[in-house]
Amino acid sequence: MSPPTTVDAVISRMREIDAELAERDGVAVFNRMYLTVTERIAAMIADPATDPTMFRDAATMAELDVRFADLWLEAYAADAAAGDVPAAWRPLFQARVAGLLPIQYALAGMNAHIEHDLPLAVVSTCRARGLRPEDIHRDYETVNLVLAQVESPIRRSFLDAIGTQADDRIGPVVHLLSTWNIDKARDLAWVTAETIWALGRASPLRDRFLDGLAHTVGMTSRALLTPGR
Repeated sequence: MSPPTTVDAVISRMREIDAELAERDGVAVFNRMYLTVTERIAAMIADPATDPTMFRDAATMAELDVRFADLWLEAYAADAAAGDVPAAWRPLFQARVAGLLPIQYALAGMNAHIEHDLPLAVVSTCRARGLRPEDIHRDYETVNLVLAQVESPIRRSFLDAIGTQADDRIGPVVHLLSTWNIDKARDLAWVTAETIWALGRASPLRDRFLDGLAHTVGMTSRALLTPGR
């Protein structure tokens, strides 16, 4: 299957994945949340004049959105084909049927996608469009406002659903999850993008840096997926 080349095609593929998976599948939990975010950003790109946080360069943000999403879809396709899932994504796919809290799957997926995939998407988008990372930083920050509008109620709904389960077994896990912050993750992702950009297109150091990044992000996701019982 060819990767999507438009935001609408990305949304269609995410909806197909949602239909393919069981509701409690950890991969489905993340995909469903990511679909909600992508639909919100798509609305801004399509009609930015209706939103006070409009993008300066909607075309570039659309390309970034597609390149970013394609990295998630590639990871999903690799798992579906019993192939080599990228190291940053392996913990989520390995724990997808472990019966963990939905918020654990959501945050583990966000961790892998934001801290690993997002810097790669920023760099590849800038190179494709003849830009530098600083050229899109303002629009990158605008996305934080969108994520805050979506992530906060989702996190709250997950935690509310836990309710009285937050006993001695689950309480420590909830505390662990509360330490992961999407704004800080995106701030770190931006610094990572700048680092990758500075390392250039190809060098042994760049390759080692990316390998270390993938495994470090994977370790954090594995921690977020700690069983509560």
